[in-house]
Amino acid sequence: MESGKILLESEQVHLTIDRLCHQLLEDYADFDNACIIGIQPRGVLLADRIYERLKTLIPEKKIIYGKMDITFYRDDFRTRSKPLQASTTEMNFLVEGKRVLLIDDVLYSGRTVHAALTALQHYGRPAKVELLALVDRRFNRHLPIQSDYTGITVDALDDAYVKVEWEIPDGEDQILLFAQKAT
Repeated sequence: MESGKILLESEQVHLTIDRLCHQLLEDYADFDNACIIGIQPRGVLLADRIYERLKTLIPEKKIIYGKMDITFYRDDFRTRSKPLQASTTEMNFLVEGKRVLLIDDVLYSGRTVHAALTALQHYGRPAKVELLALVDRRFNRHLPIQSDYTGITVDALDDAYVKVEWEIPDGEDQILLFAQKAT
């Protein structure tokens, strides 16, 4: 893949995550009757950061945190040219009556979030579900899904590709925009 244009560098990514955490504290206060769920695989990398930062901001509170794999809930898992690799679901709690915060790195077509909403039904009926996305590609939606908390909004052509890279496993925290996705 050719090199991409850097949209946010490491320090800006950290500031954005910090801003999102403070927004969450304003809306969720002490996270009573709430939970955070990272969408596997890449959303969990962001969710881990959000969860760890919130623990430092409100150390006296126990925040319920899970990681959900949505591989077999996707509407395209049978049509892929190569087999999908499932991740682990780590959720030892029910969402019944809870306020749920789903976290993903990039909101693009909305299909990943749709699959997450379907998978979430196996854990009960939440009181409310909200979405946090580090990057919102708002003009590329296939489904009527929007984020409630957004780090950065990117308006790009359909062929463009946005990638969030993390220090672990990618080597550096940054958000990149490529002219087109490599085939």
